[in-house]
Amino acid sequence: MKEALKQIIDNFHKYNSEHMAQQAFGLRDDIEYDALVVAPSFSPYKLHLEDKYKVTTMKEGAYIAGYLVEVDDHKIAWIKIGSSAGNLIDHLAICAELTFQKVIFIGAVGALKEGFELGDICTPSYSVSGSSADAYLMKNSIRDDMRFEKVYPDMDFVDKVVSFADERGYELRKASVFCTPSIALEYSHIDEIRSFDTDLIEMETSSFYLMTDLLEIPGIALLVVSDNSATSAALVGRTEEQQAKYDKGRNEVLPELTVALAISE
Repeated sequence: MKEALKQIIDNFHKYNSEHMAQQAFGLRDDIEYDALVVAPSFSPYKLHLEDKYKVTTMKEGAYIAGYLVEVDDHKIAWIKIGSSAGNLIDHLAICAELTFQKVIFIGAVGALKEGFELGDICTPSYSVSGSSADAYLMKNSIRDDMRFEKVYPDMDFVDKVVSFADERGYELRKASVFCTPSIALEYSHIDEIRSFDTDLIEMETSSFYLMTDLLEIPGIALLVVSDNSATSAALVGRTEEQQAKYDKGRNEVLPELTVALAISE
């Protein structure tokens, strides 16, 4: 963990109690987890992991929840959070004092270009920060701005995961991402967003990779394509064929790849 994150946690503790991850998510800081999965809206139950593995609900709140997924002797900490950069930063900061070997973000992503089908699984080659929350995290003053800066993952680890997926028969596509602070309003600014020439659009991955850098723990974002504005494949109101493709990616490929990666050495 970098000193900057230690200071964030110390400052957080000045106004809050100890063992924050246990209080928020029911996850204990005296257990070593193979991985931490961070998922806006996706719970293990939503991905039907209880059909194959032992899933325990550790704590559920109004809009966040914590789970333990056990695969043989492996333990996966799983947190369901709300959407947005701020939620991602806050809840990863709360979990920073947990012990885990890798961190995996899973979520849905919209496509901005042709060539991406619903249900495709992608991972960012870089993410354009569109939220002011990232400046709170990375700048010395909140008056500073880092909107529209590119945030890069650890590409050595990304390439390792892409190869890992390929060995198991899954295609994991590297693609650039624009991180928007609003889903409803992105359509009113879609032409301007397209001018950044990214392939995909979602809300959290720039913040996720900034946090994994501060954590100094390997991290990867796995994103299932849920819609494509370039081909009129809608987020709400899909055809039966589109829904079937999305369901296969979300309900089969995404959970299988997530668990396999989480328990890998």
